[in-house]
Amino acid sequence: MTELSEQVASGSVESAANGAVQASQLNQNAVEFMIGAQRLMFEELVFYTDEMLERTRTEMRLFTEFAAKMAGAHSVKDVNTMCRECGQHQLDFLRRDSARLFKHGERIIATTSHLISGDPLN
Repeated sequence: MTELSEQVASGSVESAANGAVQASQLNQNAVEFMIGAQRLMFEELVFYTDEMLERTRTEMRLFTEFAAKMAGAHSVKDVNTMCRECGQHQLDFLRRDSARLFKHGERIIATTSHLISGDPLN
């Protein structure tokens, strides 16, 4: 009978040790997830500010170009040509901007899925 009580006692010690190890692992995973989420949010904030600054610069450059061409236009034909060229520049800018934001969205989805699945972030 004493052997049975010793086996039960040793089993409960091992069970408690395994529980402590599992709790420690869960805590470690939670910490890694929170750090990864904070890093992801910070990177998004930096990306957003950089994108807005770049977009503002591009818009100002396009507006300056438009104003300079408008000042240099001396006929209706020149104004028509200038509007067509500036419109094309604006469309090209929107196309590049949309492509860049689409690639960024793909990157965010991939990073979030890695964060949720527990894979290490690059």
